[in-house]
Amino acid sequence: MVANERVATGDGCQNRGVYRGERMRIAIDGPAGAGKSTVARAVADALGWEYLDSGAMYRAAALKGSEHTDIRFERGRVLADGDDVTDAIRTPEVTAAASELAGDPEKRSVIVAAQRALVSSGDWVIEGRDAATGIAPDAEVKVFLTATPQERARRRAAQEDRPVEEVEREQAERDAADNTLGRSVLTPAEGAVEVDTTGLTLDEVVAKVKALVA
Repeated sequence: MVANERVATGDGCQNRGVYRGERMRIAIDGPAGAGKSTVARAVADALGWEYLDSGAMYRAAALKGSEHTDIRFERGRVLADGDDVTDAIRTPEVTAAASELAGDPEKRSVIVAAQRALVSSGDWVIEGRDAATGIAPDAEVKVFLTATPQERARRRAAQEDRPVEEVEREQAERDAADNTLGRSVLTPAEGAVEVDTTGLTLDEVVAKVKALVA
Protein backbone atom coordinates (compact mmCIF):
# COMPACT_ATOMS: atom_id res chain seq x y z
CA MET A 1 0.00 0.00 0.00
CA VAL A 2 1.32 3.44 -0.94
CA ALA A 3 1.33 5.91 1.95
CA ASN A 4 -0.94 8.94 1.44
CA GLU A 5 -2.20 7.37 -1.76
CA ARG A 6 -4.30 9.48 -4.14
CA VAL A 7 -5.94 8.36 -7.35
CA ALA A 8 -6.42 10.72 -10.30
CA THR A 9 -7.76 9.01 -13.39
CA GLY A 10 -10.12 11.50 -15.06
CA ASP A 11 -9.28 13.11 -18.41
CA GLY A 12 -8.81 16.48 -16.69
CA CYS A 13 -6.10 15.29 -14.32
CA GLN A 14 -2.62 16.76 -14.74
CA ASN A 15 -1.06 13.81 -12.87
CA ARG A 16 -3.01 10.71 -13.77
CA GLY A 17 -2.79 7.41 -11.95
CA VAL A 18 -1.74 6.61 -8.39
CA TYR A 19 0.94 8.84 -6.93
CA ARG A 20 2.53 9.49 -3.56
CA GLY A 21 1.55 12.82 -2.10
CA GLU A 22 -0.18 14.66 0.70
CA ARG A 23 -2.60 16.69 -1.35
CA MET A 24 -5.10 16.64 -4.20
CA ARG A 25 -6.37 19.90 -5.62
CA ILE A 26 -9.09 20.95 -8.02
CA ALA A 27 -8.58 24.54 -9.20
CA ILE A 28 -11.73 26.15 -10.57
CA ASP A 29 -11.50 29.53 -12.27
CA GLY A 30 -13.37 31.53 -14.87
CA PRO A 31 -15.17 34.86 -15.22
CA ALA A 32 -17.56 36.42 -12.71
CA GLY A 33 -21.04 34.92 -12.68
CA ALA A 34 -20.04 31.56 -14.15
CA GLY A 35 -20.98 29.79 -10.92
CA LYS A 36 -17.50 29.19 -9.50
CA SER A 37 -18.37 29.66 -5.83
CA THR A 38 -21.56 27.63 -5.91
CA VAL A 39 -20.01 24.80 -7.91
CA ALA A 40 -16.74 24.70 -5.94
CA ARG A 41 -18.57 24.59 -2.62
CA ALA A 42 -20.84 21.81 -3.85
CA VAL A 43 -17.93 19.78 -5.25
CA ALA A 44 -16.01 20.16 -1.98
CA ASP A 45 -19.06 18.99 -0.01
CA ALA A 46 -19.57 16.04 -2.35
CA LEU A 47 -15.94 14.93 -2.08
CA GLY A 48 -15.49 15.80 1.59
CA TRP A 49 -12.62 18.16 0.75
CA GLU A 50 -11.67 21.62 2.03
CA TYR A 51 -12.98 24.64 0.10
CA LEU A 52 -11.03 27.85 -0.58
CA ASP A 53 -13.04 30.89 -1.67
CA SER A 54 -10.14 33.02 -2.87
CA GLY A 55 -12.41 35.89 -3.85
CA ALA A 56 -13.63 36.17 -0.27
CA MET A 57 -10.04 36.81 0.81
CA TYR A 58 -9.72 39.77 -1.58
CA ARG A 59 -13.10 41.08 -0.49
CA ALA A 60 -12.24 40.79 3.19
CA ALA A 61 -8.89 42.50 2.67
CA ALA A 62 -10.57 45.28 0.69
CA LEU A 63 -13.22 45.73 3.38
CA LYS A 64 -10.53 46.07 6.06
CA GLY A 65 -8.32 48.21 3.83
CA SER A 66 -5.21 46.02 4.03
CA GLU A 67 -3.81 43.02 2.18
CA HIS A 68 -2.22 41.98 5.48
CA THR A 69 -5.62 41.35 7.08
CA ASP A 70 -5.79 38.10 9.06
CA ILE A 71 -8.40 36.13 7.12
CA ARG A 72 -9.78 32.81 8.27
CA PHE A 73 -12.59 30.46 7.28
CA GLU A 74 -14.55 28.84 10.10
CA ARG A 75 -17.68 26.72 9.70
CA GLY A 76 -18.66 28.41 6.48
CA ARG A 77 -18.06 31.94 7.78
CA VAL A 78 -15.39 34.45 6.74
CA LEU A 79 -13.47 36.13 9.55
CA ALA A 80 -11.26 39.19 9.04
CA ASP A 81 -9.14 40.27 11.99
CA GLY A 82 -11.54 38.31 14.16
CA ASP A 83 -14.71 39.95 12.79
CA ASP A 84 -17.38 37.97 10.93
CA VAL A 85 -17.56 39.70 7.54
CA THR A 86 -19.39 36.97 5.61
CA ASP A 87 -22.30 39.22 4.66
CA ALA A 88 -20.48 42.56 4.63
CA ILE A 89 -18.11 41.50 1.82
CA ARG A 90 -20.92 40.79 -0.66
CA THR A 91 -21.86 44.38 -1.51
CA PRO A 92 -21.21 46.02 -4.91
CA GLU A 93 -18.91 48.55 -3.20
CA VAL A 94 -16.70 45.83 -1.72
CA THR A 95 -16.72 43.97 -5.03
CA ALA A 96 -15.32 47.04 -6.78
CA ALA A 97 -12.73 47.62 -4.05
CA ALA A 98 -11.64 43.97 -4.18
CA SER A 99 -11.13 44.16 -7.94
CA GLU A 100 -9.00 47.28 -7.48
CA LEU A 101 -6.92 45.59 -4.79
CA ALA A 102 -6.45 42.50 -6.98
CA GLY A 103 -5.13 44.74 -9.75
CA ASP A 104 -2.24 45.93 -7.58
CA PRO A 105 0.65 43.46 -8.18
CA GLU A 106 2.32 44.02 -4.81
CA LYS A 107 -0.86 43.70 -2.76
CA ARG A 108 -2.00 40.74 -4.83
CA SER A 109 1.27 38.90 -4.27
CA VAL A 110 0.73 39.06 -0.48
CA ILE A 111 -2.71 37.47 -0.74
CA VAL A 112 -1.63 34.85 -3.28
CA ALA A 113 1.23 33.82 -0.99
CA ALA A 114 -1.25 33.32 1.85
CA GLN A 115 -3.53 31.28 -0.42
CA ARG A 116 -0.70 29.06 -1.63
CA ALA A 117 0.36 28.38 1.94
CA LEU A 118 -3.20 27.49 2.88
CA VAL A 119 -3.54 24.82 0.16
CA SER A 120 -0.02 23.44 0.47
CA SER A 121 -1.33 20.25 2.07
CA GLY A 122 -4.60 18.36 2.18
CA ASP A 123 -7.36 17.95 -0.37
CA TRP A 124 -8.78 21.22 -1.67
CA VAL A 125 -11.28 22.63 -4.11
CA ILE A 126 -9.86 26.07 -4.93
CA GLU A 127 -12.11 28.70 -6.47
CA GLY A 128 -11.10 32.04 -7.93
CA ARG A 129 -10.50 33.98 -11.11
CA ASP A 130 -6.85 32.88 -11.07
CA ALA A 131 -7.13 29.62 -9.14
CA ALA A 132 -5.43 27.63 -11.90
CA THR A 133 -2.83 30.24 -12.84
CA GLY A 134 -1.83 32.06 -9.68
CA ILE A 135 -2.84 30.02 -6.64
CA ALA A 136 -2.33 26.46 -7.88
CA PRO A 137 -0.87 26.39 -11.40
CA ASP A 138 0.30 22.83 -10.68
CA ALA A 139 -3.11 21.63 -9.49
CA GLU A 140 -3.88 18.01 -10.32
CA VAL A 141 -7.18 19.08 -11.91
CA LYS A 142 -7.96 22.44 -13.51
CA VAL A 143 -11.47 23.49 -14.48
CA PHE A 144 -12.50 26.62 -16.37
CA LEU A 145 -16.16 27.40 -15.69
CA THR A 146 -17.87 29.71 -18.13
CA ALA A 147 -21.32 30.80 -19.31
CA THR A 148 -22.73 33.34 -21.74
CA PRO A 149 -22.39 36.98 -20.61
CA GLN A 150 -26.17 37.21 -20.38
CA GLU A 151 -26.41 34.12 -18.18
CA ARG A 152 -23.61 35.33 -15.95
CA ALA A 153 -25.28 38.71 -15.46
CA ARG A 154 -28.68 37.14 -14.84
CA ARG A 155 -27.30 34.95 -12.05
CA ARG A 156 -25.49 37.78 -10.30
CA ALA A 157 -28.50 40.09 -10.63
CA ALA A 158 -30.72 37.46 -9.04
CA GLN A 159 -28.28 37.03 -6.15
CA GLU A 160 -28.05 40.76 -5.48
CA ASP A 161 -31.62 41.72 -6.45
CA ARG A 162 -30.42 44.25 -9.02
CA PRO A 163 -31.25 45.08 -12.67
CA VAL A 164 -29.62 42.67 -15.12
CA GLU A 165 -28.47 45.51 -17.39
CA GLU A 166 -26.63 47.21 -14.55
CA VAL A 167 -24.89 44.00 -13.51
CA GLU A 168 -23.94 43.16 -17.09
CA ARG A 169 -22.32 46.60 -17.50
CA GLU A 170 -20.34 46.24 -14.26
CA GLN A 171 -19.40 42.70 -15.22
CA ALA A 172 -17.85 43.87 -18.50
CA GLU A 173 -15.91 46.59 -16.66
CA ARG A 174 -14.65 44.07 -14.10
CA ASP A 175 -13.55 41.61 -16.78
CA ALA A 176 -11.63 44.40 -18.52
CA ALA A 177 -9.95 45.44 -15.26
CA ASP A 178 -9.04 41.87 -14.32
CA ASN A 179 -7.43 41.32 -17.71
CA THR A 180 -4.53 43.46 -16.48
CA LEU A 181 -3.48 40.53 -14.28
CA GLY A 182 -1.41 38.97 -17.05
CA ARG A 183 -3.95 36.82 -18.87
CA SER A 184 -7.52 37.11 -20.00
CA VAL A 185 -10.00 35.90 -17.40
CA LEU A 186 -12.08 34.77 -20.37
CA THR A 187 -9.36 32.32 -21.52
CA PRO A 188 -8.79 28.91 -19.88
CA ALA A 189 -5.45 28.23 -18.20
CA GLU A 190 -3.12 25.76 -19.86
CA GLY A 191 -4.37 22.23 -19.25
CA ALA A 192 -7.76 23.32 -17.96
CA VAL A 193 -10.99 21.56 -18.92
CA GLU A 194 -13.65 24.04 -20.01
CA VAL A 195 -17.16 23.51 -18.63
CA ASP A 196 -19.94 25.75 -19.97
CA THR A 197 -22.57 26.02 -17.26
CA THR A 198 -25.17 27.79 -19.39
CA GLY A 199 -28.49 25.97 -19.05
CA LEU A 200 -27.09 23.29 -16.72
CA THR A 201 -28.31 22.49 -13.22
CA LEU A 202 -25.91 22.58 -10.30
CA ASP A 203 -26.01 18.79 -10.00
CA GLU A 204 -25.10 18.43 -13.68
CA VAL A 205 -22.10 20.74 -13.35
CA VAL A 206 -20.91 19.05 -10.15
CA ALA A 207 -21.12 15.66 -11.88
CA LYS A 208 -18.95 16.93 -14.73
CA VAL A 209 -16.28 18.18 -12.33
CA LYS A 210 -16.33 15.07 -10.16
CA ALA A 211 -15.89 12.94 -13.30
CA LEU A 212 -12.48 14.54 -13.81
CA VAL A 213 -11.13 12.98 -10.63
CA ALA A 214 -13.25 9.83 -10.25
